[in-house]
Amino acid sequence: MDLPEGQDKARAVKAMFDTIAPRYDLVNGLMTFGLDRGWRAATVAGLGLGPGAVVADLACGTGGLCNSAARAGLVPIGFDLSAGMLAAARASAPLVRADVTALPLPDGGVDGVTCGFALRNLVGLDAFVTELARIVRPGGRIALLEVSEPSNPVLRLGHRFYFGRVVPRIGSALSDRDAYRYLPRSVAYLPPAPALVRLLVTAGFPDATRRALSGGIVQLLTGTRG
Repeated sequence: MDLPEGQDKARAVKAMFDTIAPRYDLVNGLMTFGLDRGWRAATVAGLGLGPGAVVADLACGTGGLCNSAARAGLVPIGFDLSAGMLAAARASAPLVRADVTALPLPDGGVDGVTCGFALRNLVGLDAFVTELARIVRPGGRIALLEVSEPSNPVLRLGHRFYFGRVVPRIGSALSDRDAYRYLPRSVAYLPPAPALVRLLVTAGFPDATRRALSGGIVQLLTGTRG
């Protein structure tokens, strides 16, 4: 299966998430063995923002990160382009259908931004990080959660087998086969970790850092708006 590019990618990703939305939370919880809950909590904690801070959760999907942010006393607003995901959401936060590279928010309008597992699904990361820098106030924070590969060669081999072979079988049995074949392959869209950090630094988050979670199968990118 070839990986789409440009607007073909945008259309394919939107259609895919519309399709898998009804069983997204079920499949996600099963294929991560429930670790996704801890990853969301770590993402919210990585913001380091106090109660009452307004946080935009970009590519919010079914609202999992919004719920984690609300439990931490933050005030989340979710944005996603997939109408199917928003319809399947179980979140009390306001949810808005919008392109995350052109958000209906004023300059410096939020205290922070979270984003979970969406970087590799965007058409262009440059436009995304530019939008991050626009909407986050000076001194505000970002916390971006994304898949990764362990640096340990044994763990990396096991992760590749599980993500590339087992996850598609789980997805095929419970949801959509093509979608869960695409998701492991979509890791190829991600730049190397140092390049991701440099991208954020250049965009206006000079202290951007990356932290590996769960042995390196996911990564958390955080930074402060300069």
